[in-house]
Amino acid sequence: MPKPKKRGSNHQRGAGERGRAGGRGLGAAAAGAAFAGGQPRNVQPFSDEDASIETMSHCSGFSDPASFTEDGPEVDEEATQEDLEYKLKGFIDLTLDKSAKTRQAALESLKSAFSSKILYEFIMERRMTLTDSIERCIKKGKSDEQCAAAGLACLLCVQMGSGIESEEIFKTLGPVLKKIVCDGTASIQARQACATCLGICCFIVTDDITELYSTMECLENIFIKAYQRDRDANGVSSTHNTVLHISALLAWTLLLTICPMNEVKKKIEMHLHKLPSLLSCDDLNMRIAAGETLALLFELARETDADFFYEDMELLTEKLRALATDGNKHRAKVDKRKQRSVFRDVLRAVEERDFPTEMVKFGPERMYIDCWVKKQTYDTFKEILGSGMQYHLQSNDFLRNVFELGPPVMLDAATLKTMKISRFERHLYNSAAFKARTKARSKCRDKRADVGEFF
Repeated sequence: MPKPKKRGSNHQRGAGERGRAGGRGLGAAAAGAAFAGGQPRNVQPFSDEDASIETMSHCSGFSDPASFTEDGPEVDEEATQEDLEYKLKGFIDLTLDKSAKTRQAALESLKSAFSSKILYEFIMERRMTLTDSIERCIKKGKSDEQCAAAGLACLLCVQMGSGIESEEIFKTLGPVLKKIVCDGTASIQARQACATCLGICCFIVTDDITELYSTMECLENIFIKAYQRDRDANGVSSTHNTVLHISALLAWTLLLTICPMNEVKKKIEMHLHKLPSLLSCDDLNMRIAAGETLALLFELARETDADFFYEDMELLTEKLRALATDGNKHRAKVDKRKQRSVFRDVLRAVEERDFPTEMVKFGPERMYIDCWVKKQTYDTFKEILGSGMQYHLQSNDFLRNVFELGPPVMLDAATLKTMKISRFERHLYNSAAFKARTKARSKCRDKRADVGEFF
């Protein structure tokens, strides 16, 4: 049986180079799609093979020196970068395709690339084309396409950072996003994605305080409906708009962290007495979102006034303690475990003004999350960047500025070499860890163990 041809062989690469040299005028769309009798194009999605060595470093394994292999094939970074950019040009062209599936696939491929690489110069030259494509997909696309376009808009602003170019992007997309968020006839998923996008883009680019307040008001008008909705006899709310309310609340909370203190005081007075009602929602994510927002509001309130006093503190702490020790059988074990973990921290924040510090590792660096404001910001960007969060924390100037990490740390070849661990050493370490874990589990599972010795 003949062996299948390897993908990316020298023959194929040579053909691609010749076609690229002789047919660039035909448009980059030919690189990412193929026609089949007039049918929708089959878009080859962005994959790890399309990324260079710096792309692979976005994985969480980058923070572990063991992730470096001892010896690897040399890679022509310049040629790899050219190949990547050529593919991305094709995906950008395909966002204008007639087929909705092709457009959506192109948007998803661009999202994968933008979340795993820093492409500032490439995007800078094509920002208006990308903005127009995103605007068109949000306006005329269906639910899934709108969600993909909104996600790409977030990543576009993350790549560009805070500056004039990003402000131009937001001026174009902001009104469109607000229109979808407030449109009751649009799908819930599209409104949810646009609400998140609106909050993140405004957080990144807005220096105009008037635009900040306008965006917050738009989001506020969405989630305050969760306060007013009808409740059944058990006091538990039920609505299909819950996911939209959650996204609007979290986006609004993110923007609250950059508001002036006088505006923060107004918002605290307006919402601190109403948010506890959302703790009774039957949706776990809404309860968690409301709890974390309450913890953040208490943190901001105590920053503005060291003697801050909340009248209904006893009632609130009772409700939080009940959620932190919830044992209702009608809820899934995973949900109960997650809820108890979150509300133990929320209760400590409200009662004891305490926050459990978390440490995030990325490469040779460490970042400590020591307050609710920082946690809210980190969780938001981690949600949109996914596994690329570590890489962007290392290389993205905007994110490093947000988290006060200073300029990117440049590692020379000698430093990288000292971080390498041989494959044999890594194998020995994994084997030892596996044996220890197996022994510990076997001891707990051994049915012959004397139960009486544990009492």
